[in-house]
Amino acid sequence: MDNKKLARLHRVRTLQLGMARAAETRAQDQVANETALSNRIAQLAAAVAPGEGAGAAVSFAALAHYRERLHRNAQAVDNRVRAAEAEAARALEARQSAKRDQTAVEKLIARGEAEAALRAIRALQEAPPTRKIRHDPC
Repeated sequence: MDNKKLARLHRVRTLQLGMARAAETRAQDQVANETALSNRIAQLAAAVAPGEGAGAAVSFAALAHYRERLHRNAQAVDNRVRAAEAEAARALEARQSAKRDQTAVEKLIARGEAEAALRAIRALQEAPPTRKIRHDPC
């Protein structure tokens, strides 16, 4: 490959790596948000306790209903957390793959530069001397 194609390929791979990193960050943020929501629902469910007094029976029924809904929401959020974690794992793999691709292109560029330097050195070694000696050494 020529240098122009390698440079273009490197730009593309660098952009892909940036996009993969952004997707990974978004996925990690989503995991954090879903985990925080799950923790908040668990705190709310733990905070709901039946009260004592004259209206305790009505309060108990309402709180039981509220707790049951919180537990259903907690199960739904747990599923969302698992889905977000799976997406984060896919984003991590995509970022690692993009980094491998970019590194491979960088190695090809470095190899091309090293080969060009060796060709230049060989050309200088094989070139005839540039100045002619016009007299014997003094």
